[in-house]
Amino acid sequence: MARIVVGMSGGVDSSVAAMRLRDAGHEVIGVFMKNWNETDENGVCTADQDWQDVQAVAASLGIPCYAVNFEKEYEERVFSYFLSEYRRGRTPNPDVLCNREIKFRAFLDFAMQIGAEKIATGHFCRTGTLHGHAALCRGVDANKDQSYFLYMLKEKAVARTLFPVGGLTKGEVRALAEQAGLVNSRKKDSTGICFIGERNMKQFLKQYLPASPGNMVTPEGRIVGRHDGLMYYTLGQRRGLGIGGGGTGERWFVLEKDLERNELIVTQGGDHPLLYSRTAEGSEATFIAGEAPAASFDCTCKYRYRQPDQPVHVEMDGDRVLVTSSVSQRAVTPGQSMVFYDGDVCLGGAVCDRVLDKGQVPVEGA
Repeated sequence: MARIVVGMSGGVDSSVAAMRLRDAGHEVIGVFMKNWNETDENGVCTADQDWQDVQAVAASLGIPCYAVNFEKEYEERVFSYFLSEYRRGRTPNPDVLCNREIKFRAFLDFAMQIGAEKIATGHFCRTGTLHGHAALCRGVDANKDQSYFLYMLKEKAVARTLFPVGGLTKGEVRALAEQAGLVNSRKKDSTGICFIGERNMKQFLKQYLPASPGNMVTPEGRIVGRHDGLMYYTLGQRRGLGIGGGGTGERWFVLEKDLERNELIVTQGGDHPLLYSRTAEGSEATFIAGEAPAASFDCTCKYRYRQPDQPVHVEMDGDRVLVTSSVSQRAVTPGQSMVFYDGDVCLGGAVCDRVLDKGQVPVEGA
């Protein structure tokens, strides 16, 4: 049996992952990654409670556990990028970078240094093969599949990783935890930013970036309100705009950000043509196999997590991509990830830089 180091977050998924590996006869070592050391707006440091849960689960399973501090790596490799993207008026996806730089680089390196043969996590993913290479595949539970957030991994990291809960549904994971009497069997899933947790994003960003208020205007240039700073808004957003009634009486939505004028372009109704496009440019393209399937290829794409797969055509130019969808897409957002799939296999993806053809006819379900 192998020595396997499991990244344990204090949540039920990674706990069941460790339990399943232990039950299979492996030598299991639990490692808790501490990457953020600030309290939330309620004065609570969730990392402290998570570490207590890891210790309790490890004791219940009879496995050793250790805490490793990666705060410096997180600050330099993930959080600095997170802030720089918001300064550019974009909406970043730090979880993707956190997975590549912390969980599957710093953590993987640490595990290899202490003699691990493999690492394991509680991600809802699976591994497989594609053309003779190690491949990252979707988890069985389509509602919990996390392959979208792991598209930046490389084949070498995938080959060294186990995903013990990837073949289960979330309900099955909780049932196994309850049967085993794990203390966190009913613990709420974390849904906030990787390691930072659930926050009021506006209040959180105010601690690090100066706000620059400006006008909210319609596409025709009519001023309808004031924004607190372009970094606080994302395309397609309708909550928290604070614009009164009038006009058509419909809800207001964010259409665009004009960085030069520091204006937030808004409209009434969620199906304005300027929210829709078919073609997007991206950069920082990365593929798990090390290279794209071809210079030009067809596949499916998710422009955001939980979106149904969208048929697309991809044109490569170095690490840049041109992604053309078969149907118009709503609110494709600079800074977010465009992730490519071949069936259940996650091929890789790129970061969206801009859309080229706003003003498409809205398509239901895009």
